Amino acid sequence: MLNYEELGFKAGLEVHQQLNTEEKLFCRCPTILKDEKEARYILHRYLRPAESELGEIDRAAREEGKMDRKITYLCYDTTCLVENDEEPPRPLNEEALEIALMVAFLLRMKVVDWVYVMRKTVIDGSNTAGFQRTAFVASDGAIESNMGDVRIDTLCLEEDAAQKLREDKGEVTYSLDRLGIPLIEMGTAAEIRSPRHAREIAEKLGMVLRSTGRVKRGIGTIRQDVNVSIRGGARVEIKGVQNLRSIEEVMEKEVLRQIDLLKVRDELKNKGATVKREIFDLSDLLKSNSFVINLKGFNGFERLEKEFSDRVKKFGLEINNLNRSDLARLKERMNIEEEDLVFLIEGEKKKVLNALNSVFDRAEAALKGIPEETRRALPDGITEYLRPLPGSARMYPETDVEPVFIDPDRLKRIKDNLPELIDERKKRYMEGYSLNDDLAGLIAKSEKFKLFEEIMEKYDLPATLVVRALETTVQDLRRNRVKVDNLSKDHFVSVFKNLAEGKIAKEGIPEILRFFAEDPDRYIDEAIERIGKMDLSEAEEIIEEIVKEKLDLIKERGKGSFSPLMGVVMRKLRGKVDGKVVGEILRKKIMEILIPRDHRRKFY
Repeated sequence: MLNYEELGFKAGLEVHQQLNTEEKLFCRCPTILKDEKEARYILHRYLRPAESELGEIDRAAREEGKMDRKITYLCYDTTCLVENDEEPPRPLNEEALEIALMVAFLLRMKVVDWVYVMRKTVIDGSNTAGFQRTAFVASDGAIESNMGDVRIDTLCLEEDAAQKLREDKGEVTYSLDRLGIPLIEMGTAAEIRSPRHAREIAEKLGMVLRSTGRVKRGIGTIRQDVNVSIRGGARVEIKGVQNLRSIEEVMEKEVLRQIDLLKVRDELKNKGATVKREIFDLSDLLKSNSFVINLKGFNGFERLEKEFSDRVKKFGLEINNLNRSDLARLKERMNIEEEDLVFLIEGEKKKVLNALNSVFDRAEAALKGIPEETRRALPDGITEYLRPLPGSARMYPETDVEPVFIDPDRLKRIKDNLPELIDERKKRYMEGYSLNDDLAGLIAKSEKFKLFEEIMEKYDLPATLVVRALETTVQDLRRNRVKVDNLSKDHFVSVFKNLAEGKIAKEGIPEILRFFAEDPDRYIDEAIERIGKMDLSEAEEIIEEIVKEKLDLIKERGKGSFSPLMGVVMRKLRGKVDGKVVGEILRKKIMEILIPRDHRRKFY
């Protein structure tokens, strides 16, 4: 197991959470996602890096500009000219700002007096304008953890990027439905001490966000970026960690990668490895547009070869291996030795030269150790190269959006009406309703927590039953492809009302909910009629009939016959009579057979 303290491990975390607002951040379009088949028209663009107001070009933007990719955007009836970058943005969404201020107070942060919108250069195609709009809202907060408080340095309000659908041979396709959805971005200080600590902080920040009740849920609505470094290395940003389970694995594997790269640096120095920026055009010996480089002393490092391959892939190209005969022909011409790494790239000359120069950059960085870069998390926990870390030239003012003054009265109103944190609600449910840790946590973080409280206040029902009906029963139905999204608050209220009045059995809840999900406009009486609520005398007759049919089983197994008989009985009575009542009747009937009337005692 790695000792992170000895390694000089330092990490910070960025959490990006979509807000559940009616409209996007800088236009009035709805914040809903569409199927790409619903696209109404497409746009084609090429993005180029531009100088900042100080005459500088950001290094990350400069590299992205070399890709020379054709970018295709899918547009919908829910997107407008603002997303297309064909007209100026609208004023900042006040609903989104309200949520951001609420989160800032929950994290004990200091809010700015004026909110100014900035432009952050992004030319990978995910923003049609070539920049992302972001607004600094608050700073200097903190969140508790088992290893002490971790500072929250910044809270920003920004627009989400377009969703990448596919990339192939120099063309990338994005969907504009996600572009402009309001996001909260929170960044911690580099005070996270281990991958497990990072997961804890991410969980707590997620809990705070969900406590507002005003954030989107589901896959892709929250994303984590992590910044990792070890002693002797450099800061590496890893983007797009989609779920909490992945955070530890991604960070652990990044630490191992950095340890390996530091070892590679030392071995390269011992071998006397060098980088000579010489590209050989061997179109006369091999295929046309064939270019080869020779990295002296770089052979035998699998880790580095993958890093080089990642750089080349960014340009839509691949490294080709040289066969023995080709290598033999090139040895004398290129002064190739056994310790050298030689590879071939074929393709359009301009693109190939850019890719090979990127490889030279990476090789030179390998001699120094670990380069500062942005990487992308992959499903298996490893990462791949995206671009260099951006510099200060990346940000500049947005001149099309007016700054927003934060009125002190507004701040007071928000502060006086902060929502209860999910952790506090969970504790209250455990104490007030005697729920265990799992069930209390399940309903505390559920969107149906208010409905749960309303049901418990109105009806005399066990809290465990209500939670399971609202959560686990609904989840089971969803897994069986029942359209549970059709279930409304009124459906649940009518079910619990009739349950409390004894008109339905608790075993009938799944079938009644299924009935409502399949036909939401029907009434509870129709559901009860379909399921067939049964009076006890009728149920007793059915049980007695089953007992008579199974006399041999009862005489053979005695008390042990109860469980198999209960299964048979419930197949006929499930949902029509309370299971507890069914069990009592069945026990009574078995007792009447096993024990003479004069010697009967309570049977369990």
